[in-house]
Amino acid sequence: MKIKSADNTTSQVYADAAGIRKAVFVNEQGISAQLEFDGLDDQVTHYVGYVDDQPVTTARIRLDGQTAHIQRVATLKAFRYHGYALALLKQVIAQIDASVSLELNAQATAIGLYEQLGFKQTGTPFEEVGIKHIKMVLKRA
Repeated sequence: MKIKSADNTTSQVYADAAGIRKAVFVNEQGISAQLEFDGLDDQVTHYVGYVDDQPVTTARIRLDGQTAHIQRVATLKAFRYHGYALALLKQVIAQIDASVSLELNAQATAIGLYEQLGFKQTGTPFEEVGIKHIKMVLKRA
């Protein structure tokens, strides 16, 4: 899998990320496009994993001081359970300075994925866009 990134909303990488997010979050999960495309896309770094030049998985990283928020992790349905999101996240995490803390709000169905990366659940479950989530953090040495 080849991974590309972009810090803008005018690139093909962003268009590919947006397409995956629309397919997964808007079409499959029924999240409104207005909530999914929250106006922050021009303030983050977008990552897309490509298999045979086809975009299959995505994530975005929003830096907030010394915290990196991993957001909008999605994989197209036909490409799930092949380790693509895990590989994408491993590479993204490796690129983030070790002094920066990592956190995310995981959908309940994706907790296992993030636990494979060393994330730990914190706090109590909550509902966001009608879907159960839990905050998770990664402690790095």
